Amino acid sequence: MASHASWDEKHAAEIIGGFTSMAGATLPILHALQESFGFITERAIEMVADALNLSRAEVYGVVSFYHDFRREPPGKHVLKLCRAEACQSMGADALAARDKSDLGIDWHGTTADGRVTLEPVFCLGLCSCAPAAMIDGKLVGRLTETTLTSTLAKARA
Repeated sequence: MASHASWDEKHAAEIIGGFTSMAGATLPILHALQESFGFITERAIEMVADALNLSRAEVYGVVSFYHDFRREPPGKHVLKLCRAEACQSMGADALAARDKSDLGIDWHGTTADGRVTLEPVFCLGLCSCAPAAMIDGKLVGRLTETTLTSTLAKARA
Protein backbone atom coordinates (compact mmCIF):
# COMPACT_ATOMS: atom_id res chain seq x y z
CA MET A 1 0.00 0.00 0.00
CA ALA A 2 1.34 3.42 -0.91
CA SER A 3 1.75 5.80 1.99
CA HIS A 4 2.84 9.34 1.35
CA ALA A 5 3.36 12.41 3.47
CA SER A 6 1.11 15.42 2.99
CA TRP A 7 2.67 18.23 0.99
CA ASP A 8 5.05 20.19 3.19
CA GLU A 9 7.09 22.95 1.59
CA LYS A 10 9.78 22.83 4.29
CA HIS A 11 10.24 19.08 3.82
CA ALA A 12 10.28 19.54 0.03
CA ALA A 13 13.02 22.18 0.42
CA GLU A 14 15.06 19.73 2.52
CA ILE A 15 14.70 17.04 -0.14
CA ILE A 16 15.70 19.42 -2.92
CA GLY A 17 18.62 20.77 -0.89
CA GLY A 18 20.02 17.28 -0.49
CA PHE A 19 20.55 16.97 -4.26
CA THR A 20 21.45 20.45 -5.51
CA SER A 21 25.21 19.82 -5.56
CA MET A 22 24.72 16.70 -7.70
CA ALA A 23 25.26 16.95 -11.44
CA GLY A 24 22.03 16.15 -13.28
CA ALA A 25 19.97 16.54 -10.12
CA THR A 26 16.59 17.13 -11.75
CA LEU A 27 15.48 13.49 -12.04
CA PRO A 28 16.78 12.40 -8.61
CA ILE A 29 15.03 15.36 -6.98
CA LEU A 30 11.74 14.69 -8.75
CA HIS A 31 11.87 10.99 -7.86
CA ALA A 32 12.59 11.83 -4.22
CA LEU A 33 9.72 14.34 -4.11
CA GLN A 34 7.30 11.86 -5.63
CA GLU A 35 8.49 9.11 -3.30
CA SER A 36 7.80 11.35 -0.34
CA PHE A 37 4.56 13.06 -1.41
CA GLY A 38 3.15 10.69 -4.04
CA PHE A 39 3.05 13.31 -6.80
CA ILE A 40 4.75 16.47 -8.04
CA THR A 41 2.93 19.68 -7.13
CA GLU A 42 3.09 22.93 -9.10
CA ARG A 43 4.92 24.47 -6.16
CA ALA A 44 7.49 21.64 -6.23
CA ILE A 45 8.15 22.38 -9.91
CA GLU A 46 8.77 26.04 -9.03
CA MET A 47 11.07 25.09 -6.15
CA VAL A 48 13.12 22.67 -8.27
CA ALA A 49 13.44 25.25 -11.04
CA ASP A 50 14.63 27.91 -8.60
CA ALA A 51 17.09 25.57 -6.86
CA LEU A 52 18.64 24.34 -10.12
CA ASN A 53 18.47 27.66 -12.00
CA LEU A 54 16.13 26.16 -14.60
CA SER A 55 12.92 27.55 -16.02
CA ARG A 56 9.64 26.14 -14.74
CA ALA A 57 8.96 25.03 -18.32
CA GLU A 58 12.13 22.91 -18.31
CA VAL A 59 11.18 21.16 -15.07
CA TYR A 60 7.56 20.76 -16.17
CA GLY A 61 8.87 19.25 -19.42
CA VAL A 62 10.73 16.58 -17.45
CA VAL A 63 7.68 15.83 -15.26
CA SER A 64 5.34 15.60 -18.24
CA PHE A 65 7.76 13.55 -20.37
CA TYR A 66 8.28 10.66 -17.95
CA HIS A 67 5.29 8.37 -17.35
CA ASP A 68 6.25 7.64 -13.75
CA PHE A 69 5.70 11.21 -12.55
CA ARG A 70 2.22 12.11 -11.37
CA ARG A 71 0.70 15.59 -11.15
CA GLU A 72 -2.21 14.40 -8.98
CA PRO A 73 -2.22 12.35 -5.78
CA PRO A 74 -2.42 8.60 -6.48
CA GLY A 75 -5.01 6.27 -5.06
CA LYS A 76 -4.29 4.29 -1.95
CA HIS A 77 -3.08 1.45 -4.19
CA VAL A 78 -1.23 1.83 -7.49
CA LEU A 79 -1.69 -0.93 -10.07
CA LYS A 80 0.76 -0.86 -12.95
CA LEU A 81 0.00 -3.14 -15.89
CA CYS A 82 2.76 -4.01 -18.32
CA ARG A 83 2.14 -2.77 -21.86
CA ALA A 84 5.30 -4.21 -23.46
CA GLU A 85 5.22 -6.60 -26.39
CA ALA A 86 5.74 -9.86 -24.45
CA CYS A 87 2.84 -9.07 -22.13
CA GLN A 88 0.66 -7.91 -25.01
CA SER A 89 1.29 -11.19 -26.83
CA MET A 90 0.15 -13.07 -23.72
CA GLY A 91 -3.18 -11.24 -23.34
CA ALA A 92 -2.34 -8.10 -21.39
CA ASP A 93 -4.51 -5.92 -23.65
CA ALA A 94 -7.65 -7.89 -22.80
CA LEU A 95 -6.79 -7.78 -19.08
CA ALA A 96 -6.20 -4.03 -19.28
CA ALA A 97 -9.50 -3.45 -21.08
CA ARG A 98 -11.34 -5.47 -18.46
CA ASP A 99 -9.62 -3.62 -15.61
CA LYS A 100 -10.38 -0.22 -17.06
CA SER A 101 -14.00 -1.22 -17.49
CA ASP A 102 -14.32 -2.82 -14.02
CA LEU A 103 -12.64 0.15 -12.31
CA GLY A 104 -14.44 2.75 -14.42
CA ILE A 105 -11.20 4.59 -15.19
CA ASP A 106 -8.65 4.94 -17.96
CA TRP A 107 -4.86 4.92 -17.78
CA HIS A 108 -3.50 7.31 -15.13
CA GLY A 109 -6.95 7.50 -13.55
CA THR A 110 -7.96 6.92 -9.97
CA THR A 111 -11.21 5.29 -8.91
CA ALA A 112 -13.87 7.60 -7.49
CA ASP A 113 -13.34 6.10 -4.04
CA GLY A 114 -9.62 6.92 -4.22
CA ARG A 115 -8.61 3.29 -3.69
CA VAL A 116 -6.88 2.39 -6.97
CA THR A 117 -4.80 4.26 -9.54
CA LEU A 118 -4.21 2.45 -12.85
CA GLU A 119 -0.98 3.12 -14.70
CA PRO A 120 0.65 1.63 -17.79
CA VAL A 121 4.26 0.55 -17.50
CA PHE A 122 6.47 -0.44 -20.39
CA CYS A 123 8.28 -3.56 -19.18
CA LEU A 124 8.60 -4.86 -15.67
CA GLY A 125 11.32 -7.32 -16.65
CA LEU A 126 9.03 -10.34 -16.22
CA CYS A 127 8.76 -11.21 -19.89
CA SER A 128 9.02 -14.94 -19.21
CA CYS A 129 6.12 -14.62 -16.74
CA ALA A 130 3.88 -12.50 -18.97
CA PRO A 131 1.46 -10.90 -18.57
CA ALA A 132 2.83 -9.00 -15.59
CA ALA A 133 1.73 -6.28 -13.21
CA MET A 134 2.91 -4.45 -10.16
CA ILE A 135 0.68 -3.48 -7.25
CA ASP A 136 2.12 -1.19 -4.62
CA GLY A 137 5.62 -2.14 -5.72
CA LYS A 138 5.01 -5.90 -5.59
CA LEU A 139 5.48 -7.79 -8.86
CA VAL A 140 2.83 -10.24 -10.06
CA GLY A 141 3.59 -12.55 -12.99
CA ARG A 142 1.48 -14.93 -15.06
CA LEU A 143 -1.49 -12.69 -14.52
CA THR A 144 -4.92 -14.11 -15.31
CA GLU A 145 -8.40 -12.66 -15.01
CA THR A 146 -8.77 -14.54 -11.73
CA THR A 147 -5.53 -13.30 -10.17
CA LEU A 148 -6.14 -9.77 -11.37
CA THR A 149 -9.72 -9.77 -10.06
CA SER A 150 -8.47 -11.09 -6.71
CA THR A 151 -5.69 -8.51 -6.54
CA LEU A 152 -8.12 -5.68 -7.29
CA ALA A 153 -10.67 -6.98 -4.79
CA LYS A 154 -8.03 -6.89 -2.04
CA ALA A 155 -7.02 -3.37 -3.03
CA ARG A 156 -10.61 -2.14 -3.05
CA ALA A 157 -11.55 -3.80 0.27
